[in-house]
Amino acid sequence: MTDNERRPLLTLTEVEALARNAHAAQTDKAGRPYAEHLRAVADGVRARGGDEEQIAAAWLHDSVEDEALSEDWLRDAALSARTKDIVLAVTKRAGEPPEAYAGRILATPGALLVKESDLAHNANPTRLAALDEPTRTRLTRKYTRMRELLDLPRD
Repeated sequence: MTDNERRPLLTLTEVEALARNAHAAQTDKAGRPYAEHLRAVADGVRARGGDEEQIAAAWLHDSVEDEALSEDWLRDAALSARTKDIVLAVTKRAGEPPEAYAGRILATPGALLVKESDLAHNANPTRLAALDEPTRTRLTRKYTRMRELLDLPRD
């Protein structure tokens, strides 16, 4: 029996607190507290019918990529294997082609819903309006391409 099987899993409240603390010093591209994005993605997963494991992954979806938490921390955390798999699936890797990234998301049960919610918040017109035109244009193209690779409908 592994340690994770013997100890209770973190609650969603604990996961939220961990994520908020890990990203406390970060802001998004518009200068807003990064926790606002995490909250929006978690709320989006919940609104799309996601379960607790997906909501936990939503809170942590950028933690490894942004180096707010380490991959070792994630592997040892009192989280379900599915939550960990989703977080790792949505974690972009340096130099990784978008097609490979999308393929990993599609191959990981539960990850697509988290990424869909992430893309929806990232592409929110109000959020994008706070950015300069070149950044807004670049990100809009990037998000549109990822939606196509994931076979998600246009927002």
